Amino acid sequence: MKNRLAIAAAMSLLPMASFGQSSVTLYGVVDDGIEYINHLPRAGGASGSVLRVAAGNQSTSRWGLRGTEDLGGGLKAVFQIENGFDADTGVANQGGRLFGRQAYVGLANRYGMFSIGRHQNLVYDFSTPFDPLSVSTRYSLLTHDRWMSSRSDNSVKFSGQTGAIYYGLLYSTGYDSSAGGEIPGASKAGRELSGALGYTSGPFTTRVVYDELRGSTLITDRNTERRAAIAGIYSLGAAKIYAGYRWYYGNYQASELRTNLYWLGLQYQITPQLSTTGAAYYTDVRNSAADPFSFVWKTSYAFTKRTDLYTVVGYAWNRHGSSLGLGGFGPSLTRSPNTLTTSSEQVVGGQSQLSAVIGIRHRF
Repeated sequence: MKNRLAIAAAMSLLPMASFGQSSVTLYGVVDDGIEYINHLPRAGGASGSVLRVAAGNQSTSRWGLRGTEDLGGGLKAVFQIENGFDADTGVANQGGRLFGRQAYVGLANRYGMFSIGRHQNLVYDFSTPFDPLSVSTRYSLLTHDRWMSSRSDNSVKFSGQTGAIYYGLLYSTGYDSSAGGEIPGASKAGRELSGALGYTSGPFTTRVVYDELRGSTLITDRNTERRAAIAGIYSLGAAKIYAGYRWYYGNYQASELRTNLYWLGLQYQITPQLSTTGAAYYTDVRNSAADPFSFVWKTSYAFTKRTDLYTVVGYAWNRHGSSLGLGGFGPSLTRSPNTLTTSSEQVVGGQSQLSAVIGIRHRF
């Protein structure tokens, strides 16, 4: 009895652990289709058309785990890990990373979420609701600027919404770990700074975002890439009207590039199951007449909340030597601070490009 009392007394001196409610959710999307596209490069500098299976047209196929634990007082522990893959081949996206889409852990309360890890950054968070095509993998805002669906390694992120006000901040010590960053004594190498602010009033929603990148090595840490964007949505019954603008400045080894990107879109819910969306995008390159347009029309039929069938038609109109393909620019008009980015689907000789895809998407 004395031993039991001694053990009980000792236990009473230890801090009490509380076990809150927790949950882990498995989720995902599988998206695949068939695409026709013309004016793709062939051997000898010619161009040709192709009919092919094309994965991830509206949403990149993915699976992931997200979880929360109630810590009490309105505070929760959160985590998310997410893998991206191509449904036509099973190959992992994001350079073969296991959880290349997102991988973070953090804390959340009613003011927002603070997390550390690999995130979709504030530019991505901006583009998803304000691009008429929701930055779908093909033919969307990403045709003109791939960074609009970007992710950041080694980042700290805080975002949330209080009433009508949205806010977000992100800082990365090495946004692209495959290129470098986090170098002792070189705090600018691989750095990313980003901030966003939004407002909703009745049927109108608007947001602004700013993002700045530095090169990831001691040689490229002076290279700078800056973006600022503003967009709005106005809901009018079954219709939504979209408008947006993105300013871009890139300084790559003393070579400067400035562009302006504009977009407009209209989405209409014809029936509870059937919707259609039209969008136009235009890039204005400073000191150049090579300013391309792209036009997109999408129709989607939802069998259920989880499964939909879609068709998308896209057209890239190149003028005065521009080289925009529906997979992006040839040598990209948005430069990475580390190196110039390229597209394997650039059009040949500045030709315009037509493409159409029909596909099916399932969420679980």
